[in-house]
Amino acid sequence: MRQVPGGRFALGLAALLVAAVAAGVLAGPSFLRPAEVFAALAGRGDPSAIAIVWSLRLPRIALGLLVGGVLAVSGASLQVLVRNPLADPYLLGLSGGAGLGAVLAITAGVASPWAVPAAAFGGALLAMVSVYRLAAVAGGALDGRVLVLAGVVVGAFAGALVSGILAVTDAQGARSAMLWLMGGLGGAGWGTVAALAVYAAPALAVLVAEARALNLLSLGEEPAQHLGTDVVRTKRHVFVAASLLTAAAVASAGIIGFVGLVVPHAIRILRGHDNRALLPAAFVAGGSLLVLADTGARTIFAPVELPVGVVTAIIGVPVFALLLRRWTARSSS
Repeated sequence: MRQVPGGRFALGLAALLVAAVAAGVLAGPSFLRPAEVFAALAGRGDPSAIAIVWSLRLPRIALGLLVGGVLAVSGASLQVLVRNPLADPYLLGLSGGAGLGAVLAITAGVASPWAVPAAAFGGALLAMVSVYRLAAVAGGALDGRVLVLAGVVVGAFAGALVSGILAVTDAQGARSAMLWLMGGLGGAGWGTVAALAVYAAPALAVLVAEARALNLLSLGEEPAQHLGTDVVRTKRHVFVAASLLTAAAVASAGIIGFVGLVVPHAIRILRGHDNRALLPAAFVAGGSLLVLADTGARTIFAPVELPVGVVTAIIGVPVFALLLRRWTARSSS
C-alpha cells in the first residue's frame, strides 16, 4: 500500500477532526437543529440548548479528544519500547491496577465524584511501580520482553482481585463497577477536561521530545546506542511518560480498548514510521476516533447509552484485522 503524501494526509486528519467535532456537537438524544446549535455556540437562543451544548456535549467532545489522543500516543510509544506490534496502553498491567482501584472505591460506596478517578489513578500508579520493580530484577535496562511479562503478571493479579470483589459485592455495586470498567465519557465536565489536559501536557511533551530517540530505538538497542542514543534513559522516560498518560486516561474515562492499538498501526501504514510525525498524527486520529465512537454510543440506542469501550471494540476488531492483513501483505512483498 502506497503511503499518502504529507499534504493530503494532513488535510485528511483535519477533515476527520472537523467531522468528529461536528458529529459530537450536532448529534445526541436531545434533538437540536443545526441553527439552534450554532446559536447556542454563540451564547444565544434557547437556554436549554445552550446548557446542552456547553455543559454536556462540548466537555464530552473535549474529553474524548484528550483521552483518545493520549491513548493513541501511549500505544504508539509502547509499541516501539517493547518492540511488539500488538502492544497497547494496557499491556503493562495499568488497566488492571486502575480497575482494581476503581472497583474498590465503587463497591465501598464512596460518594465523592473524585473518589473513583483518584482510586483508579492510584491503582494504575501502583501497577506501574510494580511492573517497573519486577522488570528491574532483570537489570536496569528495562528489557521489553521482561516488561511485557511483568505487565501480564500484574494485570492478571489485579484482574483476579477484581473478579473476587465483584463476586461478593451486591448486584447494584457490581453493575456500577462493570459499567465503569467498560469505559465511558458520561462523567465529562470542564473540570475533568482541564485536569486531564494539565496533567497530560508534560508527559506528551516528554514523548514528543523522545520521538527521534524512538526512531533510533526501533532499529534495535545496539544501533541506537552507536548512533548516540542513551537507550536506558530513553526507555525509562518513555515507560514512565506512557504509563502516566494511560493512568490519567483510565482515571478520566475508564478502560477503553483498541484506540491505542489500532490508530498507531493505521498511521504507520498511511504515513510511515517516523515518530516525529506519527505521534502528533496519532493524537489527532485517536481523539477523533473516540469522539465518533462516543457519538455512536450515545445516539444509536438513545436514550439508552452504550459504554464507549464496547463501540471501540466493535470498530477496532475488524479494522485491526484489515490492517494486519495489509501489513502482512506488505511484509511478504
